[in-house]
Order: sequence, then structure tokens, then C-alpha cells
Amino acid sequence: MDKSRIPGFYKLSLTERIQAVQQRALLGKDEMRQLTSGSHTLSPEAADKMIENVIGVLGIPMGVGLNFVVNEKPYLVPMAVEEPSIVAAISSAAKLALSTGGFHVQSTEQLLIGQIQIVDVPHPAKARTQLQQRRSEIINLANSLHPNMVARGGGAKDIEVHLHQSPSTGKNMLVVHLLVDTCDAMGANLVNTMCEGVASLVESITGGKVFLRILSNLTDRALVIARVTYPVAVLAGKGFSGEQVRDGIILANDLALVDPYRATTHNKGIMNGIDAVALATGNDWRAIEAAAHAYAARNGRYSSLTKWYRDEHGNLAGELEIPMKVGTVGGPLQSNRSVMINHRMLAVESARELAELMGAVGLAQNFSALRALVTSGIQSGHMTLHARSVAMAAGAPDNMFDTVVDRLIESGEIKIWKAREIVDTLQQQPVADVPAALDAGVEALATGHGKVILLGEHAVVYGSHALAVPVPLAIQAKIADNDEGIDIIIPRWGAEQRLHRKPEQRHSFEKPIALILEQLELLDEAMKIEIFPNVPRAVGLGSSAAVAVAITRALDQHFRLGLNDEQINALAFECEKVAHGTPSGIDNTMATYGYPMLYRKGEPALMEALHIGTELPLVIGFSGVESLTAKMVARVAAAHAKHPAIYRRMFHGIDGLVLEAKNALQSGDWQQLGELMNVNQGLLNAMQISCWEIEEMIQIARQHGALGAKVTGGGGGGACIALCPQRQQEVIEALSAAGYQAMAVSVPITQAQGEPK
Repeated sequence: MDKSRIPGFYKLSLTERIQAVQQRALLGKDEMRQLTSGSHTLSPEAADKMIENVIGVLGIPMGVGLNFVVNEKPYLVPMAVEEPSIVAAISSAAKLALSTGGFHVQSTEQLLIGQIQIVDVPHPAKARTQLQQRRSEIINLANSLHPNMVARGGGAKDIEVHLHQSPSTGKNMLVVHLLVDTCDAMGANLVNTMCEGVASLVESITGGKVFLRILSNLTDRALVIARVTYPVAVLAGKGFSGEQVRDGIILANDLALVDPYRATTHNKGIMNGIDAVALATGNDWRAIEAAAHAYAARNGRYSSLTKWYRDEHGNLAGELEIPMKVGTVGGPLQSNRSVMINHRMLAVESARELAELMGAVGLAQNFSALRALVTSGIQSGHMTLHARSVAMAAGAPDNMFDTVVDRLIESGEIKIWKAREIVDTLQQQPVADVPAALDAGVEALATGHGKVILLGEHAVVYGSHALAVPVPLAIQAKIADNDEGIDIIIPRWGAEQRLHRKPEQRHSFEKPIALILEQLELLDEAMKIEIFPNVPRAVGLGSSAAVAVAITRALDQHFRLGLNDEQINALAFECEKVAHGTPSGIDNTMATYGYPMLYRKGEPALMEALHIGTELPLVIGFSGVESLTAKMVARVAAAHAKHPAIYRRMFHGIDGLVLEAKNALQSGDWQQLGELMNVNQGLLNAMQISCWEIEEMIQIARQHGALGAKVTGGGGGGACIALCPQRQQEVIEALSAAGYQAMAVSVPITQAQGEPK
């Protein structure tokens, strides 16, 4: 498993992200519990022991940079930063770099410089020579002060002597540079101690007076050189060809090479990434900043730290050379649990390795910033992230936060006053209505319904019945006119993408949308497709089908196509084929019609609408593991081909359970329905479509009062459902205590609606 890759990570909940990292053996159970509970954060009592006059602790978001491969080793990169888009930007840049093997970084020996200033020297030239002649004596004395460092292969390695003239007095002064290998420590205190320790010897050699004795933060004896190559094919997007993006980045970097006004902002972008990793790993980001900017002016004029150029194959090649002295041991690591957790996640073996990784992060951040600037401009890529920051500043409650973001994007007024206005409007509605509150005051949002399968998944692919009900979660969409191209915006997922013109360049989520546009002969139209998902993605609740239905209905409304539900359902089924390979058709049918249904595939399919006389009380638990429906369908297909008789008997058994469950559902016999769900789960587990997280959630739900519990949807992760009359809250609390996310849903009373036309 490539530990740097976690597909759909940004779409997961906070708890689900922590679980995903823990599953890659990058965190232990103790660290997972600390992150989930928030107990890893620095306490005021601990802070009071670190600095003076403490009155509190300032929090800062901590994220994870994904997709990094540096010198053929994958990393998840912890980053502490308050500015939106930085973590997403470096993750995207690192993902594009995977096509050429990621980042390639080398570094010099990691030496720290201690400075000893000598004034009132009678004969500076003679003293300079004498210091060099007694070099070994000075080094040996310095090393005697830290024998353990020497035993680890570090310690003082050399000296340099520099002659300067004082601007204020005009007198000469000598400065001895003590070059020290501090191993895995940042080493500031260590070097200062060495400078203090050799001061008397230096005075006796020179006949002068030692004044300052302190390290230098210009760590140009600890250089990192990071390199990356991007083929032009991966650079295309937002209506620009790869060649245009490549040449634009080179031209933008050229300006930073010659203009210090541009170079300052350019280098600040590099440090956006590096500082975030430094802060997360307990390193002195201020020292790293100072060294970087001093190094940028080493030739007498402040300039870019990076160089971008076209290589001999026409690719975009980039290089960052930067001083980088960091540590992986020391006080901050032992006194701050967050820093300890981050080092565990990183799993670097030395400070030098961490420095090289940070160089790669800085180069990735620079690439992302330049790419944004030379395509659609820096602000357009920040729209959804800016909306999230505004919603936070306006105090949007958690239960309506995503809805406020959606409404801000829809309004076009991404302002704090507008966010507060939206919050006030939503707070006048019952909390339970918040997921659906997006409709309030927003015109022409088209809907695709989410669903759960009560019984029958997988068997339904082979002609058995399935029983499904809608959940009060939906995906909504709206179409707006655009100046050019087709833009796809999903505010809740922070996604903004221009549909690629070439099919081979389209991401997986673009392909079904392109299919819809092609079938409706709208690929040449300019439009903005805005999607507002209340259905979580890749958890078995029918999100892909709901997206297809919502977009198709939105296109129908905007372009007045006159489509009926049967046509919308058929088009959504074609999208499901793209997403899942061999779908049963139940997801698109439920997304289109949105009522309780007994379903069986065929020509025509059976779609029997069901009457429920009492609300169906369910809890949905989320495993934190992405549900790979296509993979699970293929797994069952392979097992069926290998053992056809066994699987036919299982499918037949599930079919009988579904038909019994239909009667139990319509009569409100929850005890019977729960037992049938449990038996169905046993058969699904035998098909190996469950996982340990699902099984654990099912056990917890049953122990806390659920009459029945089972996986729902494709399996392999995703979600489980539990039937919980009068026990929904107890089950939710038990699942939450175990580290899972859960929510209560009640399928409302329905009237029989007849078979859809």
C-alpha cells in the first residue's frame, strides 16, 4: 500500500480521516484516540512551563499533505497552517509529480554555524593565521563540551575565520565560524554552549576580546536541493494546454528571478508549505524563514529561490535550493503531544531526511501557486475555500456549516454579513430540516435522492429482489451560464474543475458528467455546474447515481429539454455503468423516484412502490473506509463464476428474505424486519463483502438495542444500517464512543404510489 495516497481524503469526516491514517499503520491506537478526543492539544498548564506570562493556548488547524513520494519513499506530511488551500495545493502538486516518480532531493552535510566575534585585536592578520594554525585545538575543546554528540558522529568539524570592518568605529574585527554537525538536533543551544566554551582560548590566541558568542541562522552549510519534473500532459486544465501552462510558469518564475517585489511574494509562497511542516514538527520556523530570505539575497539582490525551465524532452522541470537545518529530537518533541504524533506519522529516520522532505514540500507549493496564477488566477481556485473561511468567521454552527457554504457560493456574495444572514434564516427552521434547507430561498435546484438498501444488495445484480428506501439526504445541482468552458463546482468537497476537452485527460468524477452532456448534446455549451451533496460519497448510499440524476434534472431545467423521469433514470443508469461496471439499476432508480421500493432488474424492471404506515427508525454508521462498489461487484462475480451452485443458493435465499421483509416493512413488524436483516448480513459476510469496521459497528449496534444491523450498498467499507426503534440515540452514542460517525434517519410514512411510468 502506498501510504501517501488516500483517495477522497478531503471528502471524509474528521474522524474518518484519522481512521484512514491509523489504518496505514502511521498512528497507534493511543494517538488515534488523542486526535479523536482532542487530548493531544497543548494544555495551558503545559504551555505555562514553556514560555513566560502564559494566559492561554492558540489553536491552529493541522492537516495532512498527501501523495508525496520523495527519493522513492512515500510520506503523509503533517502541516499546521491557518491559510486555506495550502494543504490541498501541495497534495495536488505531489499527485501530479507521481507520473515521474515524485520528488528527487539531495542535501549537503547538515552543519550549523556558531559565530564568535573578536574585537580590539592588535594584529588582525596575524591573529587570523594563528587561529587557523590552532584549528584542531579549538575543535577539540569544543567537542569536549559535548562528548555524546561526538559519539553519535557529530560535533565540531571545522572553523573559518572572517575579517570585517566595523561601520561605526572603522576598526577591524575577526569572526570565527565554528562549523558543527548537530546530528538530529536543531542544535541552537548546543552550538551556543560550544561558542561560550572556546571563547577564552580564542581570546588567548588573538590577544583580543570576545564579544558575541552565538549561532547563525543563515544555515547555508545545510542546503537542500529539491527537483521535480511535470510532463506537459498532466499540466493541462481549465481551458489551457499543457504547453501553455508550462511556458506560463517559466515566465512567471523569470519575473521572480529579476524583480525583488515579485520574488518576495514568490518565496513567501514557498515558505507557506515549509513553515507549516516546521510548525507541525516542532521546528523553529522563524529561523528557517530568516535563512531562506537571507539566502535569496546572497548575490546582493533578493531573488527567487526556485528555477523553472523546459527540459530537453519538453517537460516542465523545477528546482529549489534552500538552506534547511531542522531537528527531530529535542524539547518541543517531548513536551508537545501533537508534535510527537506528527513525527510518528512522518516516520523519518533522521533530521536530514526531514529537511529533504520539507524542500520537496516547498517546491510543490511553489508549483501550485504558479500554476494557479498562470491559468485561472489565484482567486478562482480559492472560492470554495474562501467561502468555508467566511462561514467559520460568521460562526456557522456545525450542523449547518456545509449548507451555509453552499448558499454563499450560490449567492455570489462571499461575505461575512451574507453568511450571518444565511445562518439567521436557517436557524428559524427546525434542526432536522437543515440538510434540506438549501432549497429555502434558492431557486431551481434539481434533486437526486440518496438511499439505503434494507436487504438484497449484490443478489439483485443476478435477478433477485431488493428492498430499498430513500433517506432524507439528497444531492442537488444547478446550472448557470458561463463565459466559456464547462466548470464543475462542488463547494462541500472544495472541488473546482474545468471539464477537460480530451476524454483521456478527464478525472474519474468527470467521466459520468461528460457522458450526460454528450448524450444530451450539450458538450459544446458554456456552463457552470454547481453540485450540493448532502449524501456522503463512496459509502453505499447511492451518491454517484444521485449526482447523475441531479445534474440531468438541472440541465433539463436550464436548457428546457423536456425530459421525463424514465429518460432521466435511463441516463443515470448509463452513468452507473461508467462508475461501477455492472450495476443492478437500483441506485439510479431510487435516485430518480425517491420512495420505498421493491426492485428487480429486467426488461422492464420491477419497481413496486411500497406503503409504510409507520416511520422507519434507522441509524447509519460510517466505517471511515471508502466503499469500492465496482471492486466488490467484481469480487462477487468472480466467486459466482467459480462456485455457481453455492452462490445461486445464496442469491435465492436472499430473494426469499427480501420478499418476507417487504411484508414486515409494510406491516410495521420491526422485530421480524430486524431478524431478516441480520440473516441477510450473515450471507453478505459469507460473500466477503464486509470488513472488520462494518462488523464492529454491527456488533455495537446490536449490543445497544438495534433489532437488526447490516452493511448497506456495495460493501468493502462504506456504511452499515441499524434498525433502532426507541434506541437511535443510544446506538449513535455507542458508535461515536468507538470512534465512528453515525446519524439517525427516519424514513417517513408513505402512501402507495403505484409503479412508475
